[in-house]
Amino acid sequence: MRLFTSIAALRCYLNLQKSAAPDVEVGLVPTMGALHAGHLSLIRRARQENAIAVVSIFVNPLQFGPTEDFQDYPRNLEQDRLLCERAGVDVIFAPAAGEMFGQAIDAGSQLAVAPIQAASLTQVVPPPTMTAVLCGKSRPGHFQGVATIVLKLLNIVQPTRAYFGQKDAQQLAIIRKLVADFNWPVGIVPCSIVREDSGLAMSSRNQYLTAEQKQQASVLYRALQQAEQAFKSGDRAAATALATVKAAAAQVPEVQIEYAELVDPDTLTRLETVETAGLLAVAARVGPARLIDNIILKNRRPIVAIDGPAGAGKSTVTRQAARALGLSYLDTGAMYRALTWRALATNTPISDAPAIAELVNSSYLEYNLDPASFMMKINGEDVTEAIRSLAVTARVSEIAAHLAVRQFMVKQQQQCGKLGGIVAEGRDIGTNVFPDAELKIFLTASVRERARRRQLELKDTGRGDIGLAQLEQDIALRDEKDSTRKIAPLRKADDAVEISTDGLSISEVIDRIIALYKERIGAPSASPIAGN
Repeated sequence: MRLFTSIAALRCYLNLQKSAAPDVEVGLVPTMGALHAGHLSLIRRARQENAIAVVSIFVNPLQFGPTEDFQDYPRNLEQDRLLCERAGVDVIFAPAAGEMFGQAIDAGSQLAVAPIQAASLTQVVPPPTMTAVLCGKSRPGHFQGVATIVLKLLNIVQPTRAYFGQKDAQQLAIIRKLVADFNWPVGIVPCSIVREDSGLAMSSRNQYLTAEQKQQASVLYRALQQAEQAFKSGDRAAATALATVKAAAAQVPEVQIEYAELVDPDTLTRLETVETAGLLAVAARVGPARLIDNIILKNRRPIVAIDGPAGAGKSTVTRQAARALGLSYLDTGAMYRALTWRALATNTPISDAPAIAELVNSSYLEYNLDPASFMMKINGEDVTEAIRSLAVTARVSEIAAHLAVRQFMVKQQQQCGKLGGIVAEGRDIGTNVFPDAELKIFLTASVRERARRRQLELKDTGRGDIGLAQLEQDIALRDEKDSTRKIAPLRKADDAVEISTDGLSISEVIDRIIALYKERIGAPSASPIAGN
């Protein structure tokens, strides 16, 4: 593991890595140090999804107000370094304030807030509508400081992906907005809140609390849970959720609520009722600490996400599972196949990224989500059967590797799942497209078993002249491509249930999925919802 304190040294290191492997993927976890289990969960994911994992440790003076805890904020670089080394981090970037802000800070007073000369420092100003609510009301300038340092880090590291915790939901929404508005080529990866046994959200500021205060602070999560229960009972009104949170928290007078608000998770606009999703967020003072927490209230039918390698039977299982559960069927693989078919039909070079981006821009998909009569069209042409050809199968992974394709497909798929009520399959459906799916399944099978099944399919269509060994080789190569591709690699979600289909019939696999659905969600619906 390397530790860099200068921008020049870090850039030199990363440039050397990228010159040796131009497609190397870099994951960035921005932190202010005082690392805890929540940070480590982000680091583990960055380590899992990228060749190089970079952790920045910088207590940013720009995001602290004059009366806030900048001077007292916990700092322990040696302990952080040890934790990062154990977690497999490749690089720690721990600059001083003078390195990050140059002439805008007094070099003789690196830790003071006051020496930052705002007039001499270019800062990023997020949309006022996103900073005027939640923490922004009591922390003027905070998110301007956050946005400035995050975009500086993205520019310095130029990562493939950057990882942020859902606990700081307002920060996450603002960063997503900025990255989208500035067309920054980085994936912003939200990660679930990690909690202590009591339910208290992990935070570096928890170090300020005594054991008794930590127990008192755990009422925040219990209050959010009570509001969620009221929401699940059918009351979608913001007034009910907010009243429930405040009443529950009031039972612990040591916890002083600063705010409780219900907003749109993406735009942060206040909600009166939850139509699709709402961010229920709370901030409170407990002893010397200011703590925040939140929960997402989802007004939608369940989503079942089925991931897994090629040839594991995802399409067949997903279609039949959707029918059995009374849900719609989203075959995301068919979407990628349709675009592959069009590239081949128009003689568009699949390796030519600009040409594929242009193809995407001129393509439109139509699909029927009824599992009994799935249909796929692209630019008005029905390709439901044509997309299953060997030619399409051989090239679809290449199409899926293009960033433009990926962005197009994710928007399409997430729009399909906005109201829920679907069973969706793909090779990253639970990790990237629907990371908040109520049930995630990783459907797999051995390479030999998948080759055997593929050979039987080919024989049924009069194309049985391909040997089993060749099919095994092709499938193993496809697995390698899918698991190492730069865009949305195949991997099992941490909270997915793995089902190996070796030795199982389709009906036995469906039975297992139905049992999991009943266990996690409840009784299946009576009939599917069709959609386009």
